[in-house]
Amino acid sequence: MVATPIGNLEDITIRALRVLKEVDLIAAEDTRHSRILLSAYDIRTPLVSLHEHNERERSAMIVSKMESGMNVAYVSDAGTPCVSDPGYQLAAAALENGIRVVPVPGPSAAIAALSVCGFPADQFLFYGFLPPKSNSRRRFLESIRGEEQTLIFYESPARIAETMREIQDVLGDRQAVVARELTKVFEEIRRGWISDIAAGLSGSKARGEFTIIVRGASREPVSMTDDEIQERLLRLRSERSISLRDAVADVVRQTGLPRKRIYDMALKCFSFSDEN
Repeated sequence: MVATPIGNLEDITIRALRVLKEVDLIAAEDTRHSRILLSAYDIRTPLVSLHEHNERERSAMIVSKMESGMNVAYVSDAGTPCVSDPGYQLAAAALENGIRVVPVPGPSAAIAALSVCGFPADQFLFYGFLPPKSNSRRRFLESIRGEEQTLIFYESPARIAETMREIQDVLGDRQAVVARELTKVFEEIRRGWISDIAAGLSGSKARGEFTIIVRGASREPVSMTDDEIQERLLRLRSERSISLRDAVADVVRQTGLPRKRIYDMALKCFSFSDEN
């Protein structure tokens, strides 16, 4: 299982190049995509496709070739096979037939983004792509709202703006990092509060796949001044129609501060806002 670059072709390892040259066959998620990498390094090993729609049947064929003595490498379109990519059925089939499965490690968008996010990385939860439908996505986010580890998701350009708004609605306005086109020419890494990142994505035509990293739920109260609490409450009120009760619950969840303190501040700033 050979990890390949997620963008910049220079991110291939020396070992990966040697393996791809020495094996008898390369199984690839998309042979057209993989030929770009192989051509760049003058690798002429035969290719066969193995993707999510043919993995089960093609795995049986590849296992039979390995049983006859062939060495086979598998590469997905980018990054590490099986990490939100095909490959696990091939690995499972090989193992079931007593064939040794060897990792050739390398790039992964999730780990690359995690390394530069500035959040705790000793423990993290990687969830891959969130459910495509809004209701399912919200239910899933509700189920992980209390997780204290750093959270990592992948998302498509078509859903990134909506997904960021829903992450804010369900998890609260936490600190986050959104990375796009990692290692490519137009690499972009946005850092800040989810609300600020979501606002920056709203209305823009997003391109490239996104890696989202969200700071885990806080169990320790955050140190905030009254002015900062007011600013957070008023921002919630201005961004979307929200009741005083929901705004208080949101800020309590985000900060871990006593509900009474937040409620008292909400009464003051909401009434002041209404008067103006």
